[in-house]
Amino acid sequence: MTTLARAEQTHGTSGAAIYQLVARVLAARHSGGGTVVDVGCGRGELYAYIKDRFGAYAGTDVLRYDGFPDGAAFHLTDLDSGRVALPDAAADCVVAVETIEHLENPRAFARELVRLVKPGGWVAVTTPNQLSLLSLMTLLVLGEFNGFRERPGLYPAHITALLEIDLRRIFRECGLVDVAVEYTQSGRIPGTRWHWPKWASRLLPRRLSDNVLVVGRRPAENGGGT
Repeated sequence: MTTLARAEQTHGTSGAAIYQLVARVLAARHSGGGTVVDVGCGRGELYAYIKDRFGAYAGTDVLRYDGFPDGAAFHLTDLDSGRVALPDAAADCVVAVETIEHLENPRAFARELVRLVKPGGWVAVTTPNQLSLLSLMTLLVLGEFNGFRERPGLYPAHITALLEIDLRRIFRECGLVDVAVEYTQSGRIPGTRWHWPKWASRLLPRRLSDNVLVVGRRPAENGGGT
């Protein structure tokens, strides 16, 4: 399946809990202003959650979905085979929301994210949480991670399952520092359509969150922070 076909299966959207987490993480680390680049932007729904924090928003994906925000910059890119049409260090923050699991080479993708961010800037990536209770139980019973089952919207749209330790290692290999992991604190109870209560998800975020975020900073050229 091509990158375009995989993208079409997702409809270019993710859950509100994921966008809210990205917004919280960036707000805690970025003082405001500058440019954010949303790689694998889909419909650009993240824009509504972060537009007040940045001076400019640019999205890139393998196709421009209907509903992409008016006035936001868009760059067409096949993320499996192409380089984003932006110069080095173009952004103060770079995010990839539920994108890395769709791609054939997560390390090459991470290196492209780091290329795009300025020294001192932040890179954040979200992906399905393979260590959630839902995913682990699906693995135990069916022999596959929940987010990568052979069903519409999952496999073959999702092809690369990564644990949080894999993402930590990839970030470190790319030279990122201050690497941290956070969770959506939103997850489905196995065998039901119900979600865990908020108090439980806050108490056990790794096990009761459907999605995980890893964030890291590109070191400033003088070795200092921002």
